[in-house]
Amino acid sequence: MTALTLFEQAVPAHIKAKERNELTRTLAGNTGSKRISIRGSVFRLVVGGEEVAKNENRTMNVVVVGGAPNVFRTYHAGKYVAGESSAPDCWSNDGKRPDASVESPQGSLCESCPQNIKGSGQNESRACKYHQYLAVVLADDVGGDVYQLVLPSKSYFGRGDSDNMPFQQYAKYVSSQGHNIDDVVTEMRLDSDSDTPKLVFRPVRYLSAEETNAVVAQGKSDATRAAVSRGAMKKKEAPKVALAAPAAKAAEPEEVIEEPKKRTAKKNVEPAPKKDFADVISSWTTDDDD
Repeated sequence: MTALTLFEQAVPAHIKAKERNELTRTLAGNTGSKRISIRGSVFRLVVGGEEVAKNENRTMNVVVVGGAPNVFRTYHAGKYVAGESSAPDCWSNDGKRPDASVESPQGSLCESCPQNIKGSGQNESRACKYHQYLAVVLADDVGGDVYQLVLPSKSYFGRGDSDNMPFQQYAKYVSSQGHNIDDVVTEMRLDSDSDTPKLVFRPVRYLSAEETNAVVAQGKSDATRAAVSRGAMKKKEAPKVALAAPAAKAAEPEEVIEEPKKRTAKKNVEPAPKKDFADVISSWTTDDDD
């Protein structure tokens, strides 16, 4: 009997229904971890740190099943090298203060840190970067694999129109319509007008009752918890943040992203009429994508 013989047999139902447990993941070294990368403005599937497939399409439909409760921050003292992933010199798991295990914190608070000042990084950017960790499943396989997706700051913060929203604006829009983010299929679109990899989002359709049940289960799974908790850095652990890096051919300019600020209402400005959420989804469902 070879090692493959067992796994070529029909899997018993009670075994098939089980997810890999903590014991297996620990002993295997998490080699089966899966994530979606947008390096070089191309959707890439990375398994165990190795790229196994890529999709040249500009869009990908997913369902968001989990998200880290806080925006994550990382600071690297050296210059970025495409394709390399090294432990940061300073990081924050809550976006407010350096983690207690950081040997050389750059400041006592992230907000007042010198690495958080405009111009501290390349091309007038901030040297300390924002990242948001999400767990997603593919829209045509909601009961299948859970993927980690790390959003850089320009894919998370900012403002866009109703068809092209950064993720924070998109999540607020869905919530304002009385829905949950996992009630709908979300289209991720690579922004062709951006100099560096950037995603924008919009809702495509509602989930069916069957899909909803599968998505609820996915949100409670170990795979989802692992995908969003990898933002919680440990000493000497390499971060999963290179997935939104520029292509290796040449250094690309980085867009300066201002830290989000509370908006103040403008006087004498007529608010734009709200779009009905169901009508918006219906119109996108019938339109052809590029």
